[in-house]
Amino acid sequence: MAVVRSYGATKEVTGSCHVLEIDDVKIMIDCGMFQGEEEEKNKDPFYFEPSTIDYILITHAHLDHIGRIPKLVKEGFTGKIYATAATMELAEIILIDSAKIMSEDFQTRYRKAQRKGQSKKIEKPLYDPINVQETFEMVEWVNPEYDQYYDLCEGISFVYRNAGHILGSAFIEISYMENNDSRSIVFSGDIGNNNDLVLPHLAKCKKTDALYVETTYGERDHQPIEATIQEFKETLLATLDKGGNVLIPSFALERTQELLCILRDMYEKGELPKCKVFLDSPMATRATQVYKQFARELIPKCQENIKENGSVFNFELLSYTETPEASKSINDVKSRAIIIAGAGMCNGGRIVHHFKHRIWDKNNAVIFVGFQAERTLGREIVDGAQWINVLGEDIIVQASIHTINGFSAHADQDGILEWISDIKNLKKVFLVHGELESQTAFKETLKEKLNLDAHIVSFKETIVLD
Repeated sequence: MAVVRSYGATKEVTGSCHVLEIDDVKIMIDCGMFQGEEEEKNKDPFYFEPSTIDYILITHAHLDHIGRIPKLVKEGFTGKIYATAATMELAEIILIDSAKIMSEDFQTRYRKAQRKGQSKKIEKPLYDPINVQETFEMVEWVNPEYDQYYDLCEGISFVYRNAGHILGSAFIEISYMENNDSRSIVFSGDIGNNNDLVLPHLAKCKKTDALYVETTYGERDHQPIEATIQEFKETLLATLDKGGNVLIPSFALERTQELLCILRDMYEKGELPKCKVFLDSPMATRATQVYKQFARELIPKCQENIKENGSVFNFELLSYTETPEASKSINDVKSRAIIIAGAGMCNGGRIVHHFKHRIWDKNNAVIFVGFQAERTLGREIVDGAQWINVLGEDIIVQASIHTINGFSAHADQDGILEWISDIKNLKKVFLVHGELESQTAFKETLKEKLNLDAHIVSFKETIVLD
């Protein structure tokens, strides 16, 4: 008998974690961190014994899909972890950064509590850099190639297909035997938007019995990428022309690399006026180096850039600011700066420091190019907050705020529907990784357009696959 138990990304976007049990074998698909409204769940014990998990199959390296793996290892997991080589490289960068942020936050809160005699009340971080090191050194990692079939154990096999979401991302097809019949289940992870900026298109899923599919944008369609890029350029140029600065909260993986490609293209075509461009994110800088390392997985245009210029993304106006001192020096640039900085949802990172120095100035602009989860600072700003609290200080929001959703690395409603429409033999569809409003809308549309019934998965729900 095969069952799936879900412990995250259920009626919410983050915390992806599903456990597929086939007889006595337990296979975890992702073990992500909760962000935004559900962040407190990260502190909860796992609802299973970590040592009982035999395998982890990772779809991709975003924190909401890998962020609790060191916690799982810390609490007893000793099985194998499967991830593409690019995902493994990116995961190490993301998890080291996560551990560093949590450890620094803990030290700050601990020192403040000490001065009040309340240090015992401060909870330790989920894990520290040593736990991350152990995750990569003490646990066996296996790097499957796309489109190659692997035996996980007797009677269970799997294949990774390119999801076109971020570098190394995959949806995973798992095959197994049930009552002498071959069965299969697909976990989509996050599937890509096919925007032709950096990555090849999402691969087709030809056949499966059951599908766990993301629905981040299940209720809407993105505007065409051409219109998205044009809107981005117009906002950028209008702000620079009046001497303002552009702040772009950006995720270190994929979104940053897409923006660098667009800016480089503008520079080479003479469309970018005199300005300074800063990538103010050590994590994004390291991730960008990994993109160069795995250039063979990028679209041909990006591969040609490396052959011609030795780099996918660099151009004359671009500076990488890795140290805190270099980041602070950006404050000396009073006008015509483009600042790309993390975190993408503004729940930490260097972007909040740039907000402190620039979001109150009506000459400046903030461009959001990615999803903002509920109860994040980014969501507050997008929803029209007139004041925000940044680093303990209340600051008025007077910069112009722009949301450009077409850059999303996630497929929109039409994209998900098109992908599902190609799947043969599909009997059961389970909706995960989306807010309830989005999932409800997608469920109705799926029934209307493809005559498929879908089930919205609940937290800790057990689903029997028959």
